[in-house]
Amino acid sequence: MKKINTPIQLFKVHMNPNAKVEVGKILDSGYIGQGPKVDEFEIKLNEYFNSDRVVTLNSGTSGLHLALHLLKKASNSVTADGYSVIERNWPGLKDNDEVLATALTCTASNWPILANGLKIKWVDIDEKTLNMDLDDLERKISPKTKAIIAVHWGGYPLDLDRLKKIQDKSFELYGFRPAIIEDGAHSFGSEYKGKKLGNHGNMVMYSLQAIKHITAIDGGLLVLPHQDLYNRAKLIRWYGIDRGGNRKDFRCEADIVEWGFKFHMNDVCATVGMENLKDAETIIGKHRTNAKFYDDNLKGVNGVTLLERKPEHNSAFWIYSLLVENRDGFYKHMKDCGIVVSQVHERNDKHTAVKEFRSPLPTLDRILPKVVSIPVGWWVTEEERQYIVDCIKKGW
Repeated sequence: MKKINTPIQLFKVHMNPNAKVEVGKILDSGYIGQGPKVDEFEIKLNEYFNSDRVVTLNSGTSGLHLALHLLKKASNSVTADGYSVIERNWPGLKDNDEVLATALTCTASNWPILANGLKIKWVDIDEKTLNMDLDDLERKISPKTKAIIAVHWGGYPLDLDRLKKIQDKSFELYGFRPAIIEDGAHSFGSEYKGKKLGNHGNMVMYSLQAIKHITAIDGGLLVLPHQDLYNRAKLIRWYGIDRGGNRKDFRCEADIVEWGFKFHMNDVCATVGMENLKDAETIIGKHRTNAKFYDDNLKGVNGVTLLERKPEHNSAFWIYSLLVENRDGFYKHMKDCGIVVSQVHERNDKHTAVKEFRSPLPTLDRILPKVVSIPVGWWVTEEERQYIVDCIKKGW
């Protein structure tokens, strides 16, 4: 086995070559804030997600912050398909209400909970998927559990039908259903039961940060499940100002009914995102093809445990995670082979900022020292993925 000359990277920025041309046009136009390109990008995203309620933002983190903020207002709105994000009798989020969350994720998933004056209750992980353990989630529902942030680790979707049953149980016990916010930062293109995430009745956040499947330099978006949330999100992302309303003076806004944030996207980022969106199926297809190669060729390898695959959970494989014995030895071996690997995210509950919420998470304690991700992205060639497999099979 011949060692490669250039390291195989774990992450790499994809940029459509036409992006610089189109961005140049925007820079020369004199209009670089939120404008027609943002509107155009949202139309393209609606087509991609088979939705008409996509709101672009300046980051995925802003998307989670905005989603929680939206839920502070009581509402009787219900989605047409019966998957309720805000069910009848929804009381609205209040200070110190609980949000059930996983500690195995980027801090961007959980810090918006704190920013909204809410309390975190940690849920253990499922060692077969690294997603939230839904049995533990069900056990930890309480009368103060008003929301669940459901991270799809690596892009592998949680069981959304089971989540709905947990909502229903809460309704039976406490008279309301906790809202579900899906964190799809890893999951652009992922599908559950043949439908892209964002079509199952929940609010879904996607990240368009630099190294995600699709980048807009930085950015994010929310897919909203009904019109009431969508209308409010469009206003609140930009101070609460109705940008489409009539103004006597174009610089002076009309009455603001509900104050908001500066979370909007701009035309430069929207232009980059729109050009990269053209390559979405190619990018995601390569991630999936490389992941399938690893699934087929690493099965049964000594010291390696592969994660669960079910046909109705169609991951976009932003990362390809597995469990390894002697991870320190694995790290050293892969470095010697010229392959970049990583755990990717530190457990959030270790940080001093959230020490008040610490609680036993025995599966996370046991499994995290084995978690590692190997390069799976669109840049990994057939030759390189074979080399990665050969290096792993050689042992460490």
